[in-house]
Amino acid sequence: MAEPQVEVRRSKRRRQTVSAYRDGDKIVVLLPARMSREEEKRWVADMLSRLQRSETRRRSPARESDEALVERCGELSAKYLDGRAQPRGVRWVPPMRTRWASCTPSEATIRVSQRLRDVPGWVLDYVLVHELAHLLVPGHGADFWKWVRRYPRTERAIGYLEGLSAAAQLGIGLDDDAEEAEAPAGC
Repeated sequence: MAEPQVEVRRSKRRRQTVSAYRDGDKIVVLLPARMSREEEKRWVADMLSRLQRSETRRRSPARESDEALVERCGELSAKYLDGRAQPRGVRWVPPMRTRWASCTPSEATIRVSQRLRDVPGWVLDYVLVHELAHLLVPGHGADFWKWVRRYPRTERAIGYLEGLSAAAQLGIGLDDDAEEAEAPAGC
């Protein structure tokens, strides 16, 4: 794998802290201006390693294959839905225009947009729990949300998906239906 492009930014205001973040395909490392070139080299290597570990932890192993998705659904169903949601099939599909994922309760199948392959694992887990809950309750009523909210990061994941949709101008947002007002479109 190719080394990422690294941009080092020095600041006279920065005294001790070093930080790094990804900006598209580039990694930006922020350093105090007083730091020597040798210290810079050591810190850049350290921050690249930390950022890679952080990004790896955030990604779900379920992104690797349809089989991994099925396995993750089983784990999530057992943990949050009393093992009651048992899909017959779960698979990655090409990006959907208006939704993150979809479920066909009559067939017990779930389709997940490939747009979610690189989101943090906790966001993908929310989407999977959401779709699994549709196997128990088809609509977006109060009973449905009782199941979904068993997943502790529900609100945070909804916010993440809303932000992702807005930033990428995908048009995937909240439903207008009053009963579904708390559900992101594509659920």
